[in-house]
Amino acid sequence: MSKTIKILTIQDISCYGQCSITVALPIISAFGIETAVLPSAVLSTHTAGFTDYTFRDLTEDLPDIQKHWEKEGIYFDAIYTGYIGSKKQLDYIKDIIDSRLKPDGMVFVDPAMADYGQFYYGFDQEFADKMGELCKKGDYILPNTTEACYLLHKEWKPDFSKEEMLEMADELSKFTKKHVILKGDNHKEDKLGMVVFDKDDTSNTHIVYNDKVDHLSHGTGDVFASAFVGATMKGKTPKQSAKVAGEFTKTAIEKTIDDPDHKYGVKFEQVIPELYELLDSI
Repeated sequence: MSKTIKILTIQDISCYGQCSITVALPIISAFGIETAVLPSAVLSTHTAGFTDYTFRDLTEDLPDIQKHWEKEGIYFDAIYTGYIGSKKQLDYIKDIIDSRLKPDGMVFVDPAMADYGQFYYGFDQEFADKMGELCKKGDYILPNTTEACYLLHKEWKPDFSKEEMLEMADELSKFTKKHVILKGDNHKEDKLGMVVFDKDDTSNTHIVYNDKVDHLSHGTGDVFASAFVGATMKGKTPKQSAKVAGEFTKTAIEKTIDDPDHKYGVKFEQVIPELYELLDSI
């Protein structure tokens, strides 16, 4: 009997709209990985393109959930964090990682707080600095260029050169135990790249490219991060996992691009049947 891999993902639930837990749970589960969830908040929809959405903060539930898991002896092989709603939650989550992660477990931190040069609603530089503390618990951090600039107190710009991306990944290595996956290398006109930086072996640094699809969609960062986590836990190298996640995300965008009414995410569900073929091909 093969060992059951158990992952905990900590982020919000948007009841409608493809992001956060409603993306992470099905994608990671599709890899054959048991996926537990710890919602940081529940929203009626996500916050991009919707107005008057409901929001229920679950911050004060987190310690009691942790205590119950401690009583039950529940541990996880990996913990993956996404959108976190407050600085107080970041402190609670660090405690959960210390308490519930197996000694040989892995931590993935997607510092989901900003994009296109701006913070998401409700976040600021103080939050980014606290997020940097959580990142330091990560074996892998997966920022986009905007999040990277806030972590590093650098000025963001729409385009970074290859050399600047590599330099930024190197600077970000102080925020991770092992690997930086820096998203948003767009210096090639028809390609979108990710820097895969190995802190312990800087010579083992790569830029992984996928074909660029000219379409903006909400939630693609969550799709990418979830596929990256799943591929890594199935034994792929960081470079391979970045390629799997990039191809999965690109194909999901392609499935969505001709549907003008589908503005709230990407149709990743339609790509899940191709996931194992994609894993085997990379």
